[in-house]
Amino acid sequence: MNRWAPPLPAKSARTHDAPLDITRLLTTITTNLVGMIYRCRVDACWTMEYVSDCCLRLTGYRPDEIVFNNRISYEQITLPDDRERVGRAIDAALKQNETFEVEYRIQRADGRVLWVLERGVGIRDETGRLVWIEGYIQDISQRMAANEMLHEAVRRYSSLFEHATEGIFQTTPEGRYLNANPALARIYGHASPDDLITYLQDIPRQLYVLPERRAEFVRLLQEQGVVHNFESQVYRRDGSIIWISENARVVKDTDGSVQFFEGTVVDVTERRLHDEKLEYQASHDSLTGLPNRSLLRDCIEQAIAKARRDGHLVAVVFVDLDHFKLINDSLGHHVGDRLLLEVSDRLIACVRGHDSVARQGGDEFVIVLTEQNDENEIIAVVSRLLEAISQPWIDNGQEYGLSCSVGVSCYPRDGDDPDGLLRSADAAMYKAKASGRSTYHFYTPELNQAISERLELENSLRHALEREEFRVYYQPRVDVSSGRIIGAEALIRWDCPGKGIIPPDSFISIAEETGLIIPIGQWILHEACRQNSLWQRAGLPPINVSVNLSPIQFRHAGLVQSVAAALAQAGLDPTHLELELTESFVMHDAERINVAMQSLKALGVDIAVDDFGTGYSSLSYLKRFPVDRLKVDKSFVRDIDSDPDDAAIVRAIITLGHALGLKVVAEGVETHAHLEFLRQHGCDELQGYYFSRPVPAVEMETLLRNARATPSGTTG
Repeated sequence: MNRWAPPLPAKSARTHDAPLDITRLLTTITTNLVGMIYRCRVDACWTMEYVSDCCLRLTGYRPDEIVFNNRISYEQITLPDDRERVGRAIDAALKQNETFEVEYRIQRADGRVLWVLERGVGIRDETGRLVWIEGYIQDISQRMAANEMLHEAVRRYSSLFEHATEGIFQTTPEGRYLNANPALARIYGHASPDDLITYLQDIPRQLYVLPERRAEFVRLLQEQGVVHNFESQVYRRDGSIIWISENARVVKDTDGSVQFFEGTVVDVTERRLHDEKLEYQASHDSLTGLPNRSLLRDCIEQAIAKARRDGHLVAVVFVDLDHFKLINDSLGHHVGDRLLLEVSDRLIACVRGHDSVARQGGDEFVIVLTEQNDENEIIAVVSRLLEAISQPWIDNGQEYGLSCSVGVSCYPRDGDDPDGLLRSADAAMYKAKASGRSTYHFYTPELNQAISERLELENSLRHALEREEFRVYYQPRVDVSSGRIIGAEALIRWDCPGKGIIPPDSFISIAEETGLIIPIGQWILHEACRQNSLWQRAGLPPINVSVNLSPIQFRHAGLVQSVAAALAQAGLDPTHLELELTESFVMHDAERINVAMQSLKALGVDIAVDDFGTGYSSLSYLKRFPVDRLKVDKSFVRDIDSDPDDAAIVRAIITLGHALGLKVVAEGVETHAHLEFLRQHGCDELQGYYFSRPVPAVEMETLLRNARATPSGTTG
């Protein structure tokens, strides 16, 4: 109302002075209440004398059907299971002359069951006798349903907490447990959560093997608010040590102060031991336990670094057993293995603790002698090991004569890196063999024509990039369902003057050993991105071009930046680039490689695992890798139409790939039978001579203009 409006006429004003109509007021209230007002007798069936109009809305019955039990009594619509309880509650309140409040269920006329809340009070006549009950009944079904949901949620949480396989905890920042579940107690070797909470009053010192790990855990939580996969060694109740992985978060009060830490704990001891075992296997020879070729390089590098500081010599001694193949082939591998174990023991006995003995492979061993002052000291050790190896070997009563040929190279005279020293020692060893075996030879520059030829090839390779002698060929990848070309693999070729096209198998290993693989790999990456961008700008259907990465490239610190630069320079969307890694390399250093993969995936590129099936994948790792495709090695595809084992392996890889949400690509598809088998078993994409050999960019452009891949009919 406008407060400045003129006053109402006197008649209207007088209407405000009319007496209050109590009856109308009560009728309005009882009609519009969300619930039913009643008056009932205190008799055997609580006979209703009055119910408000809301009776129909609440019970589904008209008031006249309920009053005086004309059709049904109110007690009858109260669920039988609740009647006795309700009656006891009301009787107790009436006897105490108190109001009552009780919750129970009724069944409406339409059969639906409601929860209701009844509030009432007893009414006595002039003699003080209890005669009536007057009260109010309202529908509380929604509230009860909400309560039930809340109770169910609490029950489920309690069940999860009690029965979870992961340990769950709440701790103070200072290092006391506030709460723990049974799984955590089991992990830490306690009889119960209460036992754990009582015993562990100082988490950093009582639980953590290294208290500073707890300090680091707390620091990360305070800085970041959360911690993921934080691994530490902890003591169990019996004093044994296990590895755990923790995920945790900070819980704060409304004023921002830290209340407690909460999180989960998983026992990862088995996985850590498995990782350590894999790491050991990756760096040690499985037969002798000696460092293998990979670890040998590290040993030589460390020896060189120390020699640079101390001014000493380092000798790389290449040992090759004479006539081992004859023993191995004639007497069997089991005898050959025992001989190799004997030789490794003899070599270890000839050197000092800071020297290294490694198995290069087969019957070849390498010794790294450190802290040598001159060549005479080296000769003394070599003479000692020649004498040790030449001692007769008795196996199962049979005596065998042994000997070896030894080549020696020295740092810094014969090289300043592991590869150079190994090549020189290898060449010297062959000179020793040529000199009559059972002797040694030091490396000299004139030793071996093979080294000269290799160096010539290596030198040519160093200039091939600047002379623009490399070419990129492309082999199409075809979608099985549509037959369309959806991708291509970029493959390098070397057009060497005077030698023609050289395949990668002839020079990639040299490029890797010399480090040339880094600039060559960058060139391939840039060229493949540039060409793909040109095709798209020419209006051709966009495809995904895949580039193989060498393990050396992948370990290079600038890989991610190099990929980003290639994409930016070409103006290519990252989704149109795929990087391929071989399965065996992926599994060699799974954790570290996974981190690098995540960085590459952050750019938006795809990642494929090449030669799948030839390595030793652990599925627990594979499912964690951000991989988009598995490429089935062609050695399995070649005979899928004739070899049941290969067929079964390919089917299993396809099933595995799809279970992990990956696309599966079959390489080496050469026949229509291959195509039909792979199509029938759900392979996603195909690549091979059946569609096209690797072709130059111009021919690949022609294939893309045709859009669909036409089988070439080639089987070779």
